[in-house]
Amino acid sequence: MRHNDRAASAPWIRTRLRTAPGAATALAVLVLVTAFLAAAFPRAVDAYETKGLRHDILTADAGRSTLEVTRPQPGLELPQAQRDAEARSPELARIGSGLLKALPAPLRADTPSVAYGVRTSKPAVANEPWLPRPEAVPPQLSYVAQSGLKEHATLASGAWPTTPREVTSDSREVQGAVTEETAAELKVKVGATITLLTAAQEPITVTITGIVAPRDPRGSYWSADPLLRTPSLVLDTTSPFPVHYWTGTVLLAEDSGPALLSTAAAPVLFWRIPPDPAGLTGPDDARLTSVIASLESGPGLLKVREIAGDTAVFATGLGHIVEANARMRDAISPVIAVAALGIGSVAAVVLLMTGALLAGRRKAELALMRSRGGSLRGIGGRLLAETAVTVLPASALGLLLAVLAVGEGRWWPGALAAAGVGLLVCVALPVRTTLQHIRPTLHGAREDMVSARPTRRRTVAELTLLVLAVGAVTALRRRGTSAEGGTDLLVSAAPVLVALIAALVLVRLYPLPLRLATRPVARLRGAIGFLSLARAGRSSAGGALPLLALLLALATAAFGGSVIAGIGDARDDAALASVGADARISGASERATLPDELVRTVRDLEGVRGAAPVRVEYSVNMPEAVAGDGGADGGGAGTGTHTGSGSADDAKAAALVGVDPASYAELARATGLPAFPAARLKATGSSAPLPEGAKADPDRVLPAIASPAVAARLGSEPRAIETLSGDFRVQVVGTVSRVASVSPTDFLVVNSAALEQKAPTTLLLTGAPDPGKLRAAVEGSGKEYAVQLRSEERARYVNTPMQAGAERIYLAAVAAGAGYALLAVLLSLLQTAPERKTLLARLRTMGLTTGQGRKLLAFEATPQALLAAGGGLFTGWATIALLSPGIDLVPLALAGVAGSDTSPVLLRTDLWSLALPAAGVVALAAAVAGVQAWWASRRGSITELRAGDSR
Repeated sequence: MRHNDRAASAPWIRTRLRTAPGAATALAVLVLVTAFLAAAFPRAVDAYETKGLRHDILTADAGRSTLEVTRPQPGLELPQAQRDAEARSPELARIGSGLLKALPAPLRADTPSVAYGVRTSKPAVANEPWLPRPEAVPPQLSYVAQSGLKEHATLASGAWPTTPREVTSDSREVQGAVTEETAAELKVKVGATITLLTAAQEPITVTITGIVAPRDPRGSYWSADPLLRTPSLVLDTTSPFPVHYWTGTVLLAEDSGPALLSTAAAPVLFWRIPPDPAGLTGPDDARLTSVIASLESGPGLLKVREIAGDTAVFATGLGHIVEANARMRDAISPVIAVAALGIGSVAAVVLLMTGALLAGRRKAELALMRSRGGSLRGIGGRLLAETAVTVLPASALGLLLAVLAVGEGRWWPGALAAAGVGLLVCVALPVRTTLQHIRPTLHGAREDMVSARPTRRRTVAELTLLVLAVGAVTALRRRGTSAEGGTDLLVSAAPVLVALIAALVLVRLYPLPLRLATRPVARLRGAIGFLSLARAGRSSAGGALPLLALLLALATAAFGGSVIAGIGDARDDAALASVGADARISGASERATLPDELVRTVRDLEGVRGAAPVRVEYSVNMPEAVAGDGGADGGGAGTGTHTGSGSADDAKAAALVGVDPASYAELARATGLPAFPAARLKATGSSAPLPEGAKADPDRVLPAIASPAVAARLGSEPRAIETLSGDFRVQVVGTVSRVASVSPTDFLVVNSAALEQKAPTTLLLTGAPDPGKLRAAVEGSGKEYAVQLRSEERARYVNTPMQAGAERIYLAAVAAGAGYALLAVLLSLLQTAPERKTLLARLRTMGLTTGQGRKLLAFEATPQALLAAGGGLFTGWATIALLSPGIDLVPLALAGVAGSDTSPVLLRTDLWSLALPAAGVVALAAAVAGVQAWWASRRGSITELRAGDSR
């Protein structure tokens, strides 16, 4: 029998995991969270881009998004039977089916809403006497024989239009229907007849057999041509006088198309194909644009003509919708890329710090293996296998969680990101550990900055990185941050570059002032101050890697917080510019005035802090500009940045604003507008208040506060103006850049008490009145007035999935940056925790008390925490200053809202976003030091100072 004399050896991986389960679990959790964030980011970007594209297509007007193929009526040279057959449903349906099959990917049709038929492209005059003629002009009607009427409408009264016998070009009687809105406006009843003339002036009698109600009035079937659903009162452009007439559409039976071929209303065959955005994704926009261009004037159009005829034309506004979506995405992407690269860099540095911490804890163990003949390849292989067993499942689980959390998005970017996290951790620990053991190390050698001086190679490498980073930042500053054609990696890497420069410089400089400070402290009584400063100046916890992680995290958090704060400020300013105050009440028309009773009622409502009645008159003609373009000196009259045109030639018309100076100045203070110089509008002398109904002298002079452009046009001398509020002369006594009551940039503010017509047209309110009670009070006045609330106006600005998704990503970036910053502090302190506990144990044997030990650790950690906090403040400020000229927050804050102010919204520094993360770093460092001192005081000195311990 053969005996195996070799001793059995335990498996390495299982032994290591059993020996240090806490470290393995902590590493797995860190990798899991980082892999989840790395995989979720590209999926989140894909998700909000996809939702944004679908949202833009779904909410766009159906007349713009629908794909429409039209073809003129069949040629007159063809036999009549062939012409009639081409206008009937079977042939139209065959062509429509072919067009649907020929749609190139990624275009997909909303098949249930597809419509085809024959329609008149020119409206025909309807001379029936019972039709309404608002200004003695008869209505003009269009006629359409469209498929799917029964599927998209319900019968309100009467019967569905049918074709009792086959309709041809010679038919002179057809049946039709109208919608409820058309019937109500045009006074159409069931059984009514409308005459449509042929090209030969023969009458075709259209009998209205039913009135229908659309099932989905906003759907593409009814909205592609709004006249199908709703008639319209339009201006007659051919008349020399401004007269209006009604226009609408009569819905004929589906197979009545041939009857329209005999009319002179230019009948056309059409196929309307609404797009189905459900299958579209964000990355499809480039293909979609290319496909639409091909269908409009390319190979796709040739294929359409093969199916629908050589004269077919393809038209759609879908390409413009996709292009607008792409412009918004391109404007948002650079801002998102800054957060992505910043947080990615922080995560990578923290993972490297974790590897360094694990390698430091096992340095003695691996040095022993190396001294007993272990090869670098063998040690590295064991570490790689040991790390992979923990890291790879954590990375896969992080990817799975990201896929479950973010349902939409391409899978491969997230998979690559999660795999990159796992690969970095698997490679970092073995490589760092093996590099430390290339040469044998002495037992018990010091590891602080006194003996571990940087080598020449490291110095050269750091200088090289410093020079490259400074050069990149200089180039970025000179050329600007606005880049066309996509995301600029140099712009996105600005936080990384600034943090790298700051880390390399600070890590070399900060020990010098600490060591200088130890000299005067050494002369003081007590050893706590001297020991803490001496150890802080020599500690290896303040190396470049921990400092870089902190600076990156703080800079990214500060940048993200400033972006979010800037978005909120931009929306607040836009809402204030639109409403003028917290609430606004105005008449239905420009000249409608508010009764005094309504003003008193609203002023007494609960929640109303102030009310300012204002009389606004728009488009008041200004006198000719004075020679030399001189203007009044507005020094001290107002504050703020001039947002108007600034040119006297541009201010040919302005808004006249009559205000009560006291209440209006209070309103300006309450809403944060530029200070209003109420004292300069005091009604004295020629501008004294007029008695009710008194006629004013046209030569009297009223003091006025003007916008800069209007002030430049009027000059400093009195100028005569004519208004509906009276004729008078104005003299500019000051300027302000912005007022609450009007959104135009050209305005002239006077004291309303000096006007002939004093009744206010607008009431501006401050405070937080209840919207329901406010509207009820306004409705109780018996007249129709418009009520606007600043809070409701602001809520309109968050209306697209792309904006909301980008904001969520930035909120996650701020949270992740803060989390990684705190983790970096913990890792840097844990790296030297055993050394500090041993120091406390030794000092306690020399008489150090527990309180003194806590002070020592707190004082030791404070300089490093203050260094990181100060460096983070500088890095965040420098990053924002560097990127702000090229970043416009309008796409994130205001894009997609009609009527919103689209002037550039530049990034500015938010003090809270800078200060709070930095203060958190200092507080955490102090807390960790206190916990370490408390824990060390619970353990005896004998436990820490075991014989033969290398610490």
